[in-house]
Amino acid sequence: MGADAVTVDTQRASTVTAQSDAVGRLLRTWPPSPRVVLGTALVLIAAQAVVRGSLVLGGNLYWDDLILIGRSSAMPLLSPEFLFYDHDGHFMPAAFLVAGVTTMLAPLQWSVPAATLIALQLLAALAVLRVLWLVLGPRPVLPAVLALYLFTPLTLPPFAWWAAGLNSLPLQAALAWVAGDALLLARTGRRRYALTGTVVTVVALAFFEKSVLVPFVAFAVVALAARVDGTRSPVLAAWRSGRPLWLGCGAVLGAWAAVYLAVVDSELRFPAPAEAAMFVHHGTSLGVVPALLGGPWRWERWPPGPPWAIPPTGLVVAAWAVVALAVVLTLRCKQRTGWVWVTMVAYVAASEVAMMLARSGPDTVYEIAQSLRYTSDSAVMLVLGLALLIRAPRRPDLGRVGPLLQPVSTPPFVAAITALLVTSCLWSTVTFARSWEANPGAGYLAAARDSLAEHRDVPLLDQPVSLMTLLPVAAPWNMASRVFGPLTDRPAFASSTSELRALDQSGRLVSATVDPTRWTVQGQEPGCGTRIGPAGGDVPLSGPLMIWEWTAVLNYHASVDGTVSVGLGAGAPVDVPVRAGLHQAFVRIYGTGSALSVRPVTPGLELCLGSGPVGVVVPGTEAIP
Repeated sequence: MGADAVTVDTQRASTVTAQSDAVGRLLRTWPPSPRVVLGTALVLIAAQAVVRGSLVLGGNLYWDDLILIGRSSAMPLLSPEFLFYDHDGHFMPAAFLVAGVTTMLAPLQWSVPAATLIALQLLAALAVLRVLWLVLGPRPVLPAVLALYLFTPLTLPPFAWWAAGLNSLPLQAALAWVAGDALLLARTGRRRYALTGTVVTVVALAFFEKSVLVPFVAFAVVALAARVDGTRSPVLAAWRSGRPLWLGCGAVLGAWAAVYLAVVDSELRFPAPAEAAMFVHHGTSLGVVPALLGGPWRWERWPPGPPWAIPPTGLVVAAWAVVALAVVLTLRCKQRTGWVWVTMVAYVAASEVAMMLARSGPDTVYEIAQSLRYTSDSAVMLVLGLALLIRAPRRPDLGRVGPLLQPVSTPPFVAAITALLVTSCLWSTVTFARSWEANPGAGYLAAARDSLAEHRDVPLLDQPVSLMTLLPVAAPWNMASRVFGPLTDRPAFASSTSELRALDQSGRLVSATVDPTRWTVQGQEPGCGTRIGPAGGDVPLSGPLMIWEWTAVLNYHASVDGTVSVGLGAGAPVDVPVRAGLHQAFVRIYGTGSALSVRPVTPGLELCLGSGPVGVVVPGTEAIP
């Protein structure tokens, strides 16, 4: 037994010695060289590209994406009516331009929009790395701070949704890039940074109106960096060092504001104090704050709406506790950090106020604040604030707190905390992907593309797409002719057809019928019904019709091939091709009244009309063979 004990002790001693040697090697190579720090950061960016790429490639076109595509096919690419359009309060000509080019390259194909999202996210990640390098230098903690931006769930929702990503990702990239240019201008005085910063601001404004915040964030970063470095009058110093950039951005904002006010006609709504408090609670306690710990971990969704965060109560409490502890420790242990916290809070608050002014209303649920789309760009400001807190010098006398901070500042502790946070972020990414992939409109679009390509022989009457794809509030862009207009491999959409077909709720092209609201009255002429001579005539209905878009069935016998004009009251008449002999025509007409007006357009054309239904189209169950 004694020999065994000696052997065990020897093995333990060898293990301890090996561990000590490993720690010694780590300490001898610490801190890592700038090349190692940069390489680690680039590896993290590549990892983010893989994670986010997997997420977005599993997605599909959704809601506003289809509106962008529909407008792209309906209007000239560089026309003012296409680019300068008030899209639900957004002014985004560059986003429309990207959507138009993408639609030209691959209409209704998800691969190209997904590629644009991945490219924009990569651009934003590199811009954030650049500004963090300027704030922190090659400190070993830089990759940890960068990882918080790269993997935070705060930026997930707008990244996965193409239309939202075309707003949010250029803004994120611009916030980081212009702040970096402002720091470089302050350090070097080279005016080229004023030029590039102004140009990037212009580009960002063309994608998203919220980019008006870009120069203000850049100014704040320069002023805060000067303050934590101990510069007297940091605001004045920031103004003087970056004056060419601030003046250039000011001129840009002035010109942009004039165009914006001329284009956008959305009304702002000021919520009641109780409503505002609920929006802040949902957006902050259930949105931004849990995301700081990698939350929310869970997502809820009411199709066809997007997912929103539903963090567990324990995570919310823990996140607030960590934020409170971080505030206390940095104020106690770091010099001149109070305004950094004020700036971070102010940016999140500005995002939530903008959301309330533009999106609150009697039909708006508070969960919209938990969708994280309206605060996603706060991720850039939060990591910049964290970098500035790290940059701030320690207070010379930490008292009893000093010894407690020693373990916290060691590389193993920082690495362990970063790994835990990234793991938490990745779990939220997985649960978001599961929710986002449950997109009921994706199957409809795929089935409709295939079905339309297989049956191009008969024109289709227009119809709204599935409610799970676009709701009627998106009219007229929820019509099949708008959504599928960019496709070349499809039947024509027309106001009349000789065979009634429709897309069912699954996207299959099926035979259809007209559910009658009224009938055309059977005429009294034997063997003809109602005779329509060259001068035309009115065909009475069995009762009046309210103003709507109706479908009429014309059971006719035509003397020759030609065209007739069919109208309902004051609505615009529709030209309908007819063939000689006994046939049917299905006509989509808009109007109100008690009679159809039928006028031959072709000289010498006469018609005999029988009774037929006038009503709405109902898809059948029989697929087109």
